[in-house]
Amino acid sequence: MSMIRRLIQYLLFFSILIWVSGCSSDIPDQKEELTVIEEEVKQEERPEEEREDQQEMICVHVCGEVCNPGVYELEAGSRLYEAIEAAGGMTEKAAKDYLNQAEKAEDGQQIYVPSDEEVSWSDEQSASGDDLDDGKVNLNTASKEQLMTLSGIGEAKASAIISYREAHGGFQNIEELMQVEGIKEGVFQKVKDQIKV
Repeated sequence: MSMIRRLIQYLLFFSILIWVSGCSSDIPDQKEELTVIEEEVKQEERPEEEREDQQEMICVHVCGEVCNPGVYELEAGSRLYEAIEAAGGMTEKAAKDYLNQAEKAEDGQQIYVPSDEEVSWSDEQSASGDDLDDGKVNLNTASKEQLMTLSGIGEAKASAIISYREAHGGFQNIEELMQVEGIKEGVFQKVKDQIKV
């Protein structure tokens, strides 16, 4: 009886030993698998981290009273003054204190530097209570820069409008705009809702 009991104990002992050795042989494999998975995860994360470390770039359009108007590429988080510097700085006519140059530039932003004349005109119109709320450009009082904000009106046409109004004592109605050299009905149709006299 004791012999049978001993045999059972040996069998049990060897079974446990085999089972333990089998489990322990799996543990290194599992550790290796975990290590491989961790490395793969790290490799997947690394490019994103590297991309975050690299500075993103933004594009801004700097125009108005700057030396070299155009589209410039800047580092993300750049300020307006950096965009203006990239465009060669402000001209002598620029209203230097009009913009908050410490403001952050945004991708796709247009940064317009107005002239002192434009700012003065705007202030005068505000003081006189002129009808600015309609957002229309007055053909008889607008500066060249303001006329250039109209659809299809470039520098040459804006100069032509100013020459016409000086020669004819101003516009009597908006349709008279078609009398200006280089401005035909097609251009007038584009701007008729943006102008007034």
